[in-house]
Amino acid sequence: MGGFGWPEILIILVIVVLIFGVGKVADVGPAIGNAIKGFRDAVQEDDKGEKETEEEEPVEEEKA
Repeated sequence: MGGFGWPEILIILVIVVLIFGVGKVADVGPAIGNAIKGFRDAVQEDDKGEKETEEEEPVEEEKA
């Protein structure tokens, strides 16, 4: 089975607009954008937290 082409995507978009209406579909774009932005911010904060803990913990060397 092949992937989705432009005709299939266009048909799906037309069906979504018919079901939900133009107003609801227009609200989905900003909501998805905010969700992606929030996810990126959370990942960046997590990466910063890991780097800070690595810098704070000194590496102990064993003396032989």
